[in-house]
Amino acid sequence: MEESSQIVHLTISPQEWQCIVPTGKTLLEASLAAGIRLPSSCRNGTCRACMCQLIEGKIRYRIEWPGLSAEEKQASWILPCVAEAEGAVVIRAPLAVKV
Repeated sequence: MEESSQIVHLTISPQEWQCIVPTGKTLLEASLAAGIRLPSSCRNGTCRACMCQLIEGKIRYRIEWPGLSAEEKQASWILPCVAEAEGAVVIRAPLAVKV
């Protein structure tokens, strides 16, 4: 159970804001808990409002096929509302704001 005790960090670029991503939380949930609002709407991977680019790291999705095309996935676009970190992650989300 080492993985569950690992501290995982999310960095939001270009602002260089950071937060911790608790095990079992999505990138969107973790950022909101840290006072950082990413654009979002549905929170279930269909509306694409939260779409941003994965710059570094690896994620896994809570759902089998989130609302991204194969080409978008290959270009490192992700949906943070249904994405969980598998280690340190850096995303590019220029519309993120502190709340």
